[in-house]
Amino acid sequence: MAFEPPQRLLRALGETRRSGPEEPGEADEWLEKLPELARQAVDLRELTVERVQAPGGRSSLVVLVRQADGTPAVLKLAPDRARPESERAALAHWDGRGAVRLLDLGDTADVHGAPGVLLLERLHPDLSVRSLPEAKALLEAAGTLRRLWVEPPAGPVFETVAERTGRQAEAMRTTAETGTGTEVRALVDAALAARDELLAGPPEARLLHGTFRQSKVLAGDRAPWLAVGPDPVVGECAFDLARLVRDRVEDLIASPSGASITRRRVKRLAESLDVDQERLRGWTLFRAVESGVRAGRVGRLRDAELLLEFAGWL
Repeated sequence: MAFEPPQRLLRALGETRRSGPEEPGEADEWLEKLPELARQAVDLRELTVERVQAPGGRSSLVVLVRQADGTPAVLKLAPDRARPESERAALAHWDGRGAVRLLDLGDTADVHGAPGVLLLERLHPDLSVRSLPEAKALLEAAGTLRRLWVEPPAGPVFETVAERTGRQAEAMRTTAETGTGTEVRALVDAALAARDELLAGPPEARLLHGTFRQSKVLAGDRAPWLAVGPDPVVGECAFDLARLVRDRVEDLIASPSGASITRRRVKRLAESLDVDQERLRGWTLFRAVESGVRAGRVGRLRDAELLLEFAGWL
């Protein structure tokens, strides 16, 4: 079959050409090789292809397949910039606890063919926790996230929160210095100051999902809800929870009481997961400003406007 990447993936890869440290042509080179990489991965594992999942993700091609014994599975192919081998290591460490189970357990190209290919258990790709009413969705998502917060494996296997946000902070400074308005620069300054204060005394080091939100929690058969698509990082739990605070940001902005709802959400999530409320507020501010500035940099101006307005409430 033809392994055509969905438009959502093509748009996201287009954004990487305008933002980030990617080498020129890296995304185009991966897209050019993608059909052959997919065919190779299918043949190597003796898989039967059902269909490419659409709209799919923003960083990978997701293919619904069946294994040789008929068991449904998911084949995921991602470029190096999406850190698929880091995802592999995290999923192997969780071993199905709160997250989708990795079916390919090796970790070398000799075992798997080309790197950046993951074979995963099949969840229900069209049923995420986001389909639930808001209060129930937050409760179920938070419960799933808690299960992922475990001791990381020994050694420097994963990037740390300090390392990841250090790169992000530098990009924010550069953007703020080269063409943003006074209001945006003030938010950037506040976000950078919050990061500095938070990193001065991090309370813990846990393995974190890294990019957790409601749409990353899918219905499963062996558990009601399981997380997918981690970009794992090691650090404090408040960093992971911060992304969940702004879920459905468009609904928050549209609500006349959005600011007060946001503050209550910070308090409720912090209390339910035993996270310091002020640290959660600080990381929520940093991550919202970082995402907003990055969205503006790649031309997603409506997203940038929503995220920065949300950040202003914090």
